[in-house]
Amino acid sequence: MHLYEVLRRPLVTEKNTALQQHNKYVFEVAQDANKPLIKEAVEKAFKVSVTQVNVMNIRGKRRRFGGRMITTPPWKKAIVTLKEGDKIQVFEGV
Repeated sequence: MHLYEVLRRPLVTEKNTALQQHNKYVFEVAQDANKPLIKEAVEKAFKVSVTQVNVMNIRGKRRRFGGRMITTPPWKKAIVTLKEGDKIQVFEGV
């Protein structure tokens, strides 16, 4: 897997914005990405030092779509902790 295919999008929510005070940033990542691959992708894309990566698998949910029920697809979330003093500019000022 290519490094630029690992990170799908940054997740910007109120809770994730509060985590930025502790140098933690949240991304949606590819399903088959592992912790070392995520660490390497973040370091190369944003030129920062990563100290820790936590990964969660989010199950798909059942939703009503018109008269029928559908299941949203499962996805993977990664919380990346950066070295003290490093920042990712994508999240700043959002």
